[in-house]
Amino acid sequence: MRSLPSFLFVLALTVTLAQTQTVPPAAPAAPGAQAAPAAPGVPGAPGAPGGRGGARPSAQAQPTYPVPPALTGPVTLICGAKKKGTTSLTASSVYSESAAGWDLKTAPTVEKGSCTSDKPFYFSIPVPEGNYRVTVAFGGPVASVNYVRSEVRRLQLEKISVKAKGSVTKSFDVNVRVAEFKNPDGTPNKVRLKPREYGIPNWDNKLTLEFNGANPSFHSITITPLVGALAEPVVYLAGDSTMVDQDGTTWSGWGQPLPRFFLPGVVIANNAESGESSTSFQGEQRFPKIMSTIKPGDYFFMQFAHNDQTVNPRTNQPAVPIDRYKQVMTEFVNQVKAKGAIPVIVTAQERRTFDTNGHITNSLGDYPQASRDVAAATNTALIDLTAMSTTMFEAMGPDTALLAFHAPDTTHFSNYGGYELARCVVHGIIEDKLPLAKFVDPATANFDPAKFDPAASFYLPMSPEPPRGEGAMAPPANAAPAPAPAAQPTPQP
Repeated sequence: MRSLPSFLFVLALTVTLAQTQTVPPAAPAAPGAQAAPAAPGVPGAPGAPGGRGGARPSAQAQPTYPVPPALTGPVTLICGAKKKGTTSLTASSVYSESAAGWDLKTAPTVEKGSCTSDKPFYFSIPVPEGNYRVTVAFGGPVASVNYVRSEVRRLQLEKISVKAKGSVTKSFDVNVRVAEFKNPDGTPNKVRLKPREYGIPNWDNKLTLEFNGANPSFHSITITPLVGALAEPVVYLAGDSTMVDQDGTTWSGWGQPLPRFFLPGVVIANNAESGESSTSFQGEQRFPKIMSTIKPGDYFFMQFAHNDQTVNPRTNQPAVPIDRYKQVMTEFVNQVKAKGAIPVIVTAQERRTFDTNGHITNSLGDYPQASRDVAAATNTALIDLTAMSTTMFEAMGPDTALLAFHAPDTTHFSNYGGYELARCVVHGIIEDKLPLAKFVDPATANFDPAKFDPAASFYLPMSPEPPRGEGAMAPPANAAPAPAPAAQPTPQP
């Protein structure tokens, strides 16, 4: 065991975890759906020359981050006076190039062996790319209900209740990644990030945690690198904005809350990104990046369709026609299997497109069936999120389903919707009897899409919304201004 290295050269972040929504995927308008933005690269599209959206000036180069020394063992940080083998956290322990500490202009009070606050705060530690076990001893001078998110608002823990002056210890696993990687021949390569991804905590050499809830408090944090004998299976997620870690506090992809439903022993690595199709995920080097780190026993969950079906206005053809889509998905399956990993095909979730009889209409064309066909032809596990989401939205009805989406948007989710769809995916994992199912938190294992969690009782605390500035992302061009958050029940300590 060792304490943190004295000098690490890590580029300071310029943004917070809770920024506004990434640009959602372009898609053909379905009945009742809003108009979708033009495809990336088309004039007027978000991120395209002359377009609106989150892109910053094209002259800005994609950032790179110096690599900190690897942790050689567990690192424990305690609130208050330093003890042997630990690093002390005080109110002035601000994250910097040389030390772990409070980040994003927040800090708790440190008193009587606890780091505590009546508002959210952030902690960061510089670490290289990899997977880490985080163990938190929660507790403080007053009763608390704790929620923890990592990186860009990935939900790790919820509703951890601790009595005044008590202590409850919980662990979870986090993936940290950077854009750089090596090709199979050893030559350097990197993911071609969109400008809206520059500087966000999903792509840097540090592990960032958000502590939120009613009086969030803890006594200590231990960070353990999951290497060697401690290495665990990794679940890589590949997809679009319906799966992505959304940075806007009122938005969510279903991959974002997914870690919450698993016990320690498996790592969720959400590599999904807004606007991706099956071919662009390859072309932007996101798939090769995953292939550079995937290992036998890992999983690769793939969900595409929303952007593949986008009609190119110049050709009046889908961005990725069905035959090409099936070819790319098959290639993904074969390459993942060649690595000894386990591919899982997830059909895309339906949009909020109700007909006059309260039924969801097909807004995805033949793409879900194409996914089913590839799964059957390659003997690959299939999670039919199209079917489950249709069942769930119809059971909700138009009024409740509205709460699951970031209204008036008909494709992208609120925190409630992302959470419920993540539960559908976990249900699919259990139904498919994937070995991964043994890591599902038994407290959340039972779920029926037709018997969703009531919206009235759903609660997740909002991440702090940062001031606009360099690195902040503008709302998508086709998104209406977000309404004021509805009143939610506040958990009582």
